[in-house]
Amino acid sequence: MNIHEYQAKETLKGFGVAIQEGIVAQTPEEAVEAAKKMTEQTGTEWWVIKAQVHAGGRGKGGGVKLAKSLDEVKSISNDIIEMDLVTPQTSAEGKRVHQVLVAQDVYYPGESETEEFYVSVLLNRATGRNMIMYSTEGGMDIEAVAEATPHLIFHEEIDPSFGLQGFQARKIAFNLGLSGNAFKQMVKFVFALYKAYDSIDASLFEINPVLKTSDDKIIAVDSKVSLDENALYRHKDLAAMRDIREEDATEVEAGEAGLNFVNLDGNVGCMVNGAGLAMATMDIIKLSGGNPANFLDVGGTANAERVEKAFRIILKDSNVKAILVNIFGGIVRCDRVAQGVVDAYKNIGEIPVPIIVRLQGTNAEEAKKIIDESGLKVHSAILLQEAADKVAEVLA
Repeated sequence: MNIHEYQAKETLKGFGVAIQEGIVAQTPEEAVEAAKKMTEQTGTEWWVIKAQVHAGGRGKGGGVKLAKSLDEVKSISNDIIEMDLVTPQTSAEGKRVHQVLVAQDVYYPGESETEEFYVSVLLNRATGRNMIMYSTEGGMDIEAVAEATPHLIFHEEIDPSFGLQGFQARKIAFNLGLSGNAFKQMVKFVFALYKAYDSIDASLFEINPVLKTSDDKIIAVDSKVSLDENALYRHKDLAAMRDIREEDATEVEAGEAGLNFVNLDGNVGCMVNGAGLAMATMDIIKLSGGNPANFLDVGGTANAERVEKAFRIILKDSNVKAILVNIFGGIVRCDRVAQGVVDAYKNIGEIPVPIIVRLQGTNAEEAKKIIDESGLKVHSAILLQEAADKVAEVLA
C-alpha cells in the first residue's frame, strides 16, 4: 500500500528522521493558512506547493512549484488542486489532484553549498536481505542514473542477524563525500531511516532528494513509502492512511468483495483459484497468442456469488474479448463451481464475450457435463492447453 508524501514524512519524523516540514491543504484558502503557519513555525519566507498523488515525477508535470508570496500560494494551489496531473509514472489521462502539501523552502541562502542525494531502503529479493541503495545523484530518476552512470549507485546489505551497523552508516556517509557535521548528520539520518523502515514493515522507502543544506543539515525533501499490505494488521494507524482515490476503482471494488484482482492491459479476462495457477494461466494465454486482461484469484470458495461478482468485474473492461475460467478443484468440488458459473451467467444475462471454462480435479467430468448441458454459450475444457487453444480460436 502506498501513502502520500505528507503521510510518509510524518511517519519518518516520528522515528527521528529530519524532514522538510509541511502542512497538507484541500483548498487554496487552506493552502494560504498553511503557508502562514509554516512561516510561524519555521521562519520560511517562500513555500513549495506539491501535488499529493501516488506518482513520481510530479515536478515534470507541473505538480511542484515555488511560491514567493501568499498570493502565489493561492494561485498555484488553485491551479494544482483538481488538475489531472500527468507524469512519467501515470497514464496519459493522469491522476486527479485532491490536495497539496505546503512545505517550507529548505534551499535558503547559501544554496551553492547544498547537495542532493538519493537514498532508498528495500528488500533485495535475490539475497532475502534488506538493502540501502544510495547515490550522489539525488533529484534525478534513479533509473536514468543506473543506465548512464551505474558506478554512482552504491548498495549496502543489512544482515538480519545484526541489523544496520555503525560502520555501514559511516560508509554510506563517506561514499556520499560528506565530512564534518554533515557526515555525523547523515549517519544519524541513515540509522533513523532504517529503523523506521524496519519498524513499520515497509516494502520500500525512497527519499529523493535527501538534501544537505548550506548549514550541513540532512533533510528528507521528498519521501515515497510503500507498505507491506500483509503486515497492515499490525499497524492500524498506517492502514488508516489508505487513500482509495489513488487506486484503481475496479481493484478497490474487487478487494471489497474479497477477490484478489489486478488490472492489466490485455484482451483475455482470467478467473482462477490460486495465485500460482493464475500466473500459469496468464503465461499460457500469452503463449497461445492472447494477452491477459487481469489477474483475478477467486480463492478457495468459488461459489456462485463470488463467480458472478468476478464476471461483473472482468466485464467492466471493454478490452476483454474472451474470458478463461480455470479452476482446480482440490478443496472445492468442480461440479459446484460449474453450477456456480451457470447460475452466475443466468443472473448476469447475456454475456457479450465467449467464455471458456476449464475445470480440473474433484468431479471434473461431472462439471464438464453441467457446462455442456447448460445450453449457454460456454466452452468447456479439461486440459489447460485445450482451454488455451479455445481462447486462441475465439480470438481469431
